[in-house]
Amino acid sequence: MSKSVIITCAPTGGIHTPTMSPHLPITPEDIADAAIEAAQAGAAVIHLHARNPETGQPDPRPELFADFMSRISAESDAVLNVSTGGGLGMSREERLRAAVATSPEMASLNVGSLNFGIFPMAEKHTQWKHDWEPEFLEMTRDFIFKNTFADLEYVVKELAHGHGTKFEFECYDLGHLYNLAWLIDQGWLEPPFFVQMVFGVLGGVGADLDNLQHLHTIAEKLFGDSYEWSVLAAGRHQMSFATQAAMLGGNLRVGMEDSLYIGPGELTPSNAAQVTKIRGIIESLGYTVATPDETRQRLALKGADRVTF
Repeated sequence: MSKSVIITCAPTGGIHTPTMSPHLPITPEDIADAAIEAAQAGAAVIHLHARNPETGQPDPRPELFADFMSRISAESDAVLNVSTGGGLGMSREERLRAAVATSPEMASLNVGSLNFGIFPMAEKHTQWKHDWEPEFLEMTRDFIFKNTFADLEYVVKELAHGHGTKFEFECYDLGHLYNLAWLIDQGWLEPPFFVQMVFGVLGGVGADLDNLQHLHTIAEKLFGDSYEWSVLAAGRHQMSFATQAAMLGGNLRVGMEDSLYIGPGELTPSNAAQVTKIRGIIESLGYTVATPDETRQRLALKGADRVTF
């Protein structure tokens, strides 16, 4: 029997801007609503970013995270996963503030630096809700999303050793798998490892199924039985790559951080709609969806009773 499929939902992220969709969650209330609805639809893990409630800009303030995380945990049993990617351009310390303050069961960790280009998105709009939006997108034309070996060591020792937090290791390219293997070889991490393979971001590996197959093959060689793997793909590739991951025995991520659409040219009305769609696909293929409790057991998480929000 195949394992049940762990669905992660990333409700808002730090990439898309308010002009791009009227449905993008912005305020703590919006984010809490989106997360709770996604959990009810079948997401076992919620990957969280915060935004400035007035402007929609990515915002690292721990009080914003605590506001929506306390409500999500009160109204669902989903695993809450705090991003340490933050918003493009934030310092390492800013990106870590929320995770250190909330001591979550999970946090994301981007395991390599890359050119993270979202500037082409600016070409799709001529009018903006906020002045910061086109400037934010355009600055990525000359931007490196920095995750050096020193950064990785710092985050692992701060969160894994200091808080017992496990990671969603975000791997945007082949070399990132080897970076993760290096971290493991240092003896700083305990299995099982949750590897999130990311496709379709300009600067990272392209959304080509041959790439998915190859990264999966290499991950199997590097991590063997000591890991769980998951896939996310940006934009129009979201559902097809998620489906392929399930068929290969992996897990998957959806949500408006990764795509604002539910189908060709159709904005998704909610994060829950994306979860509902992929759950229907999974179940129609004969697979089952993992519950939060199953997920905690498979990923060896510390438990919701050991967080600080």
